[in-house]
Amino acid sequence: MKITILQGAFLPVPALRGGAIEKAWEALGQAFAQKGHEVTHVSRLCDGLPAREKIGDVNHHRVKGSDAVSNTWVLKLLEFSYLLRAKRILPEADILVTHAFWAPLLLPKDRFGKLYLHVGRFPKGQMKLYKRASRFQVPSHSVAQAVIDEIPARENLVSVLPYPLGWRVPENKALKDRPKRILYAGRLHPEKGVLELVKAFTETPHKERKDWVLQIMGPWRKDQGGGGQEYFAAIHKLAKKYKAWVQVLDPVFTTCELKEHYQEARVFAYPSLARRGETFGLAVLEAMSCGCVPLVSELGCFRDFVVPQRNGFVFNSDSGDIVDNLRTELRQMIDARNDLEVFSKEASRAAKNFEIKDIATSYLDDFSKLLA
Repeated sequence: MKITILQGAFLPVPALRGGAIEKAWEALGQAFAQKGHEVTHVSRLCDGLPAREKIGDVNHHRVKGSDAVSNTWVLKLLEFSYLLRAKRILPEADILVTHAFWAPLLLPKDRFGKLYLHVGRFPKGQMKLYKRASRFQVPSHSVAQAVIDEIPARENLVSVLPYPLGWRVPENKALKDRPKRILYAGRLHPEKGVLELVKAFTETPHKERKDWVLQIMGPWRKDQGGGGQEYFAAIHKLAKKYKAWVQVLDPVFTTCELKEHYQEARVFAYPSLARRGETFGLAVLEAMSCGCVPLVSELGCFRDFVVPQRNGFVFNSDSGDIVDNLRTELRQMIDARNDLEVFSKEASRAAKNFEIKDIATSYLDDFSKLLA
């Protein structure tokens, strides 16, 4: 079949600036093409990438986009212009996958393929406007329920299919052979709970955490989805007081570099506080595939692969003191010792269910159902 993937206006593909949605569909596009399907990937033109090229078996077309801004109305206007430019180069296809806000409103029904709407964020009332969508695909059950709440009469069009791992689960070295390191890798933004993580770690009694190091890594600039200079400065100031135990690293975006960091950590902490923003947690799954034991908040999106006291640790961010709750789980994690080895193996085993080959097949089966 002919498949077009239309990304949003603000991040390029390949995912040179990160982005879970961009990374996931980049990997899925290659997997579809390797299975013999004709795939065209449309994304933002920037960072020296050519307007057209072929990567692997996928044809990439790029059009001018924009850096993200904080003003919602300006953001939508920028994406509107991007979509008009993208519309001019969209090929005829059987399936058109997109998460662009305006696509289900501006693109003619079925002209560029059955509209396969990827809902990668919690909806904010717009689902009922998308009459032309043939499918509402969501990455987790928590997002599925939010979509169904908006369009209960179209519940049968909602499909839960997760993001895939961008690699096969590797052979990982035992935790005892890794440094006692806790890693956070992701956007440095208040909704991610990064400052709370640093506070919880540094407020843990020194005699308990003395052999452990916390590493914080990710983009902080607003045009990269971060919390900006002021938030980064607050993290850096606190880390500087405990520089032997808290390290702030430059962000990395390539698969190879990320895997290296995951495979040198024992624990991956992702204390997201974004109740209406966190939809899957691909970074957590990636770290689990490399044998890291996850420490996450109790948000619904993590329940699809993190099981408390079996393959990870979960803290309550909904009530009580968040820093105190997080510190309690940190102390339990440190006290777990040999049990962490068991958790690590279970984490890798859980991640194996999300390898690209099987996930891509599930998407293709869903496409075929639409076309049937």
